[in-house]
Amino acid sequence: MKGLFALLLWVAGTIGAGAQRIYYSEPDKDDVRNLNFEVIGKMNGHFLVYKGVRDNHSITVYDNNMKIKEKIVLDFIPNRALNVDFLSYKDYSYLFYQYQKKNIVFCMAAKLNADGKLVGEPVVLDTTDINYSSSKKLYTVLNSEDKQKIGVLKINSKNERSHMVTLSLFNADLARLVKSVVAISMDEKHAFLNEFVLDNEGDLAFLKPAGSSQNDNITRLDLVVKKALTDSVAVYNVDLMNLFMDDIRLKVDNQNKHYLVTSFFSKSKRGNIDGLFCSMWDKTTGTVVANNNTIFSEELRADAKGDGSQKTAFNDYFLQNIVMRKDGGFVIASESVYTSSRSGASNRWDYMNGFGSPYYMSPYNNYYYYSSPFNNYYYPWGRYGGFGGFQVTRYFADNVAVLSFDSSATMEWSNVLRKSQYDDNTDNYLGYGTMNSGGEIHFIFNQLEKRNLLLSDQSITADGQLHRSPTFKNLDKGYNFMPRFAKQVSSWEMIVPCEYRNYICFAKVEF
Repeated sequence: MKGLFALLLWVAGTIGAGAQRIYYSEPDKDDVRNLNFEVIGKMNGHFLVYKGVRDNHSITVYDNNMKIKEKIVLDFIPNRALNVDFLSYKDYSYLFYQYQKKNIVFCMAAKLNADGKLVGEPVVLDTTDINYSSSKKLYTVLNSEDKQKIGVLKINSKNERSHMVTLSLFNADLARLVKSVVAISMDEKHAFLNEFVLDNEGDLAFLKPAGSSQNDNITRLDLVVKKALTDSVAVYNVDLMNLFMDDIRLKVDNQNKHYLVTSFFSKSKRGNIDGLFCSMWDKTTGTVVANNNTIFSEELRADAKGDGSQKTAFNDYFLQNIVMRKDGGFVIASESVYTSSRSGASNRWDYMNGFGSPYYMSPYNNYYYYSSPFNNYYYPWGRYGGFGGFQVTRYFADNVAVLSFDSSATMEWSNVLRKSQYDDNTDNYLGYGTMNSGGEIHFIFNQLEKRNLLLSDQSITADGQLHRSPTFKNLDKGYNFMPRFAKQVSSWEMIVPCEYRNYICFAKVEF
């Protein structure tokens, strides 16, 4: 019995020790604070991370202990590249980049093997002739959920009454299937295009919202669908039920061949957030499956509110994650985020007004959508300019509300993950990352304890039960995690960027 008891203790200790392990990469003198980076994924048992500083582009290959195995210089990318994106597969990845040469903007793709090295030569996906020097990307690269369809999208909005949407559709081998150009009527005042998605069949869908003024609620909404092999679109008007929208999302349900349109809404113009609107569409028939609005209960408001009143509980919440389920239902996570400065606190309308229209479009530029004061792009000193300014901006990221809906868009359950985060002049350490372990979704975020940022883990099960895990072990002092930029690379691992003495590092977290 003593031997069995000792064995059980050893097994329990082994499981506990292995439940959460963290491996840190060593600081690299080239990985300075203004580094642009993207976690590509895990291939051949190694971890690939793209790094870019000005016109220097490279991929660093890390081993299982996050030691540098190799560094590959991507010298085929021209100077002043407008954008770099990655799409990873099991044993290779595509690198998409854009650059301008004289009056031509090129959209290129390069295939990289599992070691991050170039395979063959980069290929031209599309070109555009322009008469100005562009500093912003022209194309948006879309991919289907199964990664078997790749779309290269551009929008010509020079004519205010008719925007030209061009989509080049490719298969997983980058063989072009079709190139389509469709004209989208923009006769409605203050209309714009946003939320472009590509489904597994290669069909393109997007939204065309409109409001009474440039910085106002959405009062009209169309769902636009372009079948893969056609040069025409079907336009479906979404019944907004006389409600006022402002944070609209579009999501594809490939399993059930549905499109989900969802948004926070107010009952009155620029009023407090009253609930969540959901409209489910059958893509095969072009008909409405469900069109519901859910009024948030006082109990949910009390649970979700921070320091404010229940009436304004959801005014700082923005939609962040939408996960579709096989049964046709879905789960939505939204986070409370806001800022303040000496001039006062900002609300969701200030965010919209601060950027003019929430959607920016230029004559040959693709769409830009601003949904919340925090986004998932790394800025060395935060979104609004950093430490060089005279005014201190304080960023806040508080509770996360998780809402589950069935296939009829009726709310099944809700829960609130409680956290309180703030930082001055930067939002890079705020927010959360997610890890899907199958039976539950983990939310990874920093929590301030005794003046130290500690990485925390809370998870929600399929039936809405919230589990609070102990703080991560073996957290080395001096490493500040940026979980909002983390990426899950296997069923039990994620790579979390972090900062150490003004250098960007990467940590592998094992669950």
